Amino acid sequence: MDWFQIILLALIQGLTEFLPVSSSAHLILPSQLLNWEDQGLAFDVGVHIGSLAAVMLYFRKDIWSMLKAWLVTCTGRSAGADGKLAWLVILATLPAVIAGLMLSSVVDTYGRSILVIAGTTLIFGGLLWWADRNRTEQRQLTDITLKDALYIGFSQAIALIPGTSRSGITMTTGLMLGFDRQSSARFSFLLSIPVILGAGVFKGMDLLETGTADQWEMILAGTVLSAISALSCIHLFLKWLDRIGMGPFVIYRMILGVTLLAVYFATA
Repeated sequence: MDWFQIILLALIQGLTEFLPVSSSAHLILPSQLLNWEDQGLAFDVGVHIGSLAAVMLYFRKDIWSMLKAWLVTCTGRSAGADGKLAWLVILATLPAVIAGLMLSSVVDTYGRSILVIAGTTLIFGGLLWWADRNRTEQRQLTDITLKDALYIGFSQAIALIPGTSRSGITMTTGLMLGFDRQSSARFSFLLSIPVILGAGVFKGMDLLETGTADQWEMILAGTVLSAISALSCIHLFLKWLDRIGMGPFVIYRMILGVTLLAVYFATA
């Protein structure tokens, strides 16, 4: 990869990981549309580490409180809302882990085409619009139950299909369950931590088996760029969410989906 590809792909990862527009689709599309070579496993691990560092830095106080409370619950004592939230994040992660282990090869084989990405971009973009338009916002994050967490966790598993958007489908489910926008987004971001960490470990093990990579200075730059752009994205998204809603992201998904369909049928 050259420096232009490094910068563009790192920014794409950082900006789209936490927006409801699908980071996996945006990382696949440059190679599909521009005939770029795959960015490689080492770069993929690097930019995911950058995204993970960003979300952990932004929610560092929440994570620390949840971790302390979770350790208390492991001793058999009650630890209040933070302990409960920590357990619910863990339980909501399990469906995605199980689905990833069972279906990742199938998704890699059949789910990375422009047609699939266009379809999921449009379908789940429409579902996000419907959920945001009909939201009731009667509940906050402190009201979340085990059933809610599992519903959101099962929806996260669907995001294995490129174009779905992990953050998009989990926020959609949160809105459909009656949570306000901020609560839906915050739980989605907290839920991203074990998922990104698990994916990074899984890809890292593959990297160790397949050998080392060169261009380490480019990979490091990609990691840093991904972290900075992801941190900025999380901050601005949560700041503006109540003001702008999901509408701009739905419109973007519709335009992207239609454009991809046009490209697919034009080259078919």
